[in-house]
Amino acid sequence: MLTVTSVNVNGLRAAAKKGFVEWLADTSADVLCLQEVRAEPQQLPEHVRTPDGWHVTHVPAAAKGRAGVSLYTRREPDRVRVGFGSTEFDTSGRYVEADLPGVTIASLYLPSGEVGTERQDEKVRFMGEFLAYLKELRERAAADGREVVVCGDWNIAHREADLKNWRANKKNSGFLPEEREWLSRVLDPAEGGYVDVVRALHPDLEGPYSWWSYRGRAFDNDSGWRIDYHLSTPGLAAKAVKGYVERAATHAERWSDHAPVTVVYDR
Repeated sequence: MLTVTSVNVNGLRAAAKKGFVEWLADTSADVLCLQEVRAEPQQLPEHVRTPDGWHVTHVPAAAKGRAGVSLYTRREPDRVRVGFGSTEFDTSGRYVEADLPGVTIASLYLPSGEVGTERQDEKVRFMGEFLAYLKELRERAAADGREVVVCGDWNIAHREADLKNWRANKKNSGFLPEEREWLSRVLDPAEGGYVDVVRALHPDLEGPYSWWSYRGRAFDNDSGWRIDYHLSTPGLAAKAVKGYVERAATHAERWSDHAPVTVVYDR
């Protein structure tokens, strides 16, 4: 079995003080993909930076205090790649991948965007470059007899079932028609060729949501968004036996505005 967990930690230093360390000690995951770490490795306490039993790769952004992705693996990776060959984005702390036996696992933090601003233009540029890389990655892995799973905060709710208040968000970044169409291309067998693993396991479920605003009572009312995905090649997706969101029992027990999304693969 291979258990992979992905979570946007909303600042790893803050999360470590609010329960991440205890959660990490209890997790049965073989691989952990983190996003929005927002710290240089040397800024992290040693028990978070390099915890016992884990091989860790931290990829901070060149812009201090922004973005940042990390990979924690129980076994040492055969290879690690930072970035996806983008002149603009490879120093932005948004992508890292590792090769383990038979599978490449990546942690992705796609730009969040904001309609009418340069942040949305940046998101569109990123999506254009990244889709091309996703195809290349899938083809390269297939040639090597490997599967791929790209985990992370994709910052797009694909379907109406993927966010509670979809009607009110049609013109907001994260649920724009062009963003949803792009994600459909990633999931198109004839184009990107990836599978939304949790949705494939739960085709008729509302959510399960993985992000809730800190404003109001969004968490208590489960008024959330499903924007954290495991997107894998079909061969690996077919081996997924369980996929779930590790939702905190109460608002007070949260250590991020996102919850971990975990998938168990029977390999």
